[in-house]
Amino acid sequence: MLTEQELESLKRQLLELKANIESNIQKSTNDINLMSQQDPNDEGDYSVLLNDSSIENKIIEKQIRELKEIETALGKISNGKYGICEMCEDEINIERLKVKPYARFCISCREINEKKSQ
Repeated sequence: MLTEQELESLKRQLLELKANIESNIQKSTNDINLMSQQDPNDEGDYSVLLNDSSIENKIIEKQIRELKEIETALGKISNGKYGICEMCEDEINIERLKVKPYARFCISCREINEKKSQ
């Protein structure tokens, strides 16, 4: 069971991650908007802009998924279900939560879940 101090520390970590990701999403969105306003000189420039825009979009998509997981974890803290594996309902090891505070699964279940996803 997580101590109150551990829970508060992890909550702060989640809130920091959330703020950083929101800032990154905003910056990437601004970058895409700037790129879309550029007037390419030739096909090479157009190709570079298209590629850069595609990469930025993929980064934004990944960060939005991560942001949703963080918001879910913060909700679990509020309702007392934080740190419980969604698959086996055992506690998630504190060391795992320190590395990935929005982890939804314990190590064993994460491996099972990843194998199912492949």
